[in-house]
Formats: sequence, structure tokens, C-alpha cells
Amino acid sequence: MSKKTQITATVVSQKCLTGEIFELRIDAKEIAEEAKAGQFVSLYCKEGGRLLPRPISICGIDKEKGELRLVYRIAGEGTKEFSTLVSGDSIVVTGPLGNGFMTEDCKEGMHAVLFGGGIGIPPMLELAKVLPGKKTIVLGYRDADTFLAKEFEAYGEVLIASDNGAAGTKGTVLDAWKAAGAQGDLLFACGPKPMLKGIKAAAQEKNIRAQLSLEERMACGIGACLACVCKTTKKDEHSQVNNTRICKEGPVFYAEDIEL
Repeated sequence: MSKKTQITATVVSQKCLTGEIFELRIDAKEIAEEAKAGQFVSLYCKEGGRLLPRPISICGIDKEKGELRLVYRIAGEGTKEFSTLVSGDSIVVTGPLGNGFMTEDCKEGMHAVLFGGGIGIPPMLELAKVLPGKKTIVLGYRDADTFLAKEFEAYGEVLIASDNGAAGTKGTVLDAWKAAGAQGDLLFACGPKPMLKGIKAAAQEKNIRAQLSLEERMACGIGACLACVCKTTKKDEHSQVNNTRICKEGPVFYAEDIEL
């Protein structure tokens, strides 16, 4: 795991991508140097009544500039506060946190399939940049607001699904993948639990391994509070229970190691 640190970062820029989806770029050299695809950071509010940090997945890492790109949805008062930040503002950040995607398991010559659903789409962009070989990228949206979709086109074939059929295939990311032939050697996914359950089932059916990044409400982000525990298929060697912490041991797991 990367070495985590807490810093006061400077906001480089912020803009609204669509609706309640915002892109925040921060100068966070110490964190960017250590970060990898699939990890996240915790952002702290300045409002005194909001003590718990908000976990935000990392969308992009620029190690040369020392910048992180964070794409998030306003989901409550904390993220609403973040959306008011402008260039030059400061924010306390801890990271990088968690274990990211196991990119070393994707070898040259393999066909990787990346699935992103809703706010699970942003972390797949950095992954698409760093994975070798052929890539199919399947993105699921609510409607025609296909944020970030164009950027993925530089890294592989992009398939789109939407709940209402306003963009791409009407239905789920699995519907779009199946319509395109459902080919691949290794699957990567981030999104809501029903989507991940479907991808796990499809991976088992096709005898393909899948890495799943779990979205979960996290309180501390460092494994201390046990608020984000999920069930595992194997007992933990220390506690002898079938539990693991998403923020600490995850958020990325192989599908066969967790229960959804």
C-alpha cells in the first residue's frame, strides 16, 4: 500500500461537468507521488459541524505537476461545501488511501474490460490510462449526460449504456457489453452494488477473473471505525471472521474473495 499523508492542498481549479457532477483539481504533490488508480482521498470540511472526512475517488494523477483530479457528485452538505471551492482556496486532504486496482495482473496481450457506473466512472479513467494492451470501456449513465465519456476514447473502445436509452444501449453496462459480443480476459469495475453483483456473476459464468471496486459510505477512511465492513468468502487469519474493511483492505477486491 502507498504511504498515506495529510496535507493542506491548494485548489488549482474547479468546474461543473454536468448537473451535480464537479471536477476538482488540487495541488497535492506528496499524495500524487504515491497514488495509483483505484485509490481514494479523504477531504475535510471547514464547517466545524462536519467532523468526518468525505472519501472521494481519484480520477486522475499528474505526478509531474503534483496534481490530483477528483470528480464527484454533490450528495450532501459536505460535498456541497466542496463545490464552492475556487482556485487558490485550501483544503485538508489525507491520502492516498486504500488499495487500488492490481494493474500488474493485466499482462501485455490481454484484453481488459473496464466497467464504470455512475459516480464509479471517474476512477476508471486513470485505470484506462495505465493498463496495457487492448481495452474495452463500458460506461453506464442515468441519461444523456455522459460525463467523461469522450476522454475514455483515447484509451480504448467505448461502449455506453443508459437507464432510459438516451445514450448508447438502453439498460445496464452488461447489456451493452453483451450486445458487443462480451469478449475479454480480465474485468475491472466500479459502481453501485447491483452492477457489481451482475459483473461478478458474468465473470463466474465466463470463467474470467474480475476486480471490483466497492462503493461504500466510509466514516474514518483508515480502517479504525469498522463502518465499511463487507463479507468475504474466506476467514480473516487474525480475527477468524468473514469480514474485511473496504477502506483499508479495499476498495478493490477480486470478485471471488467477497460476497455481494
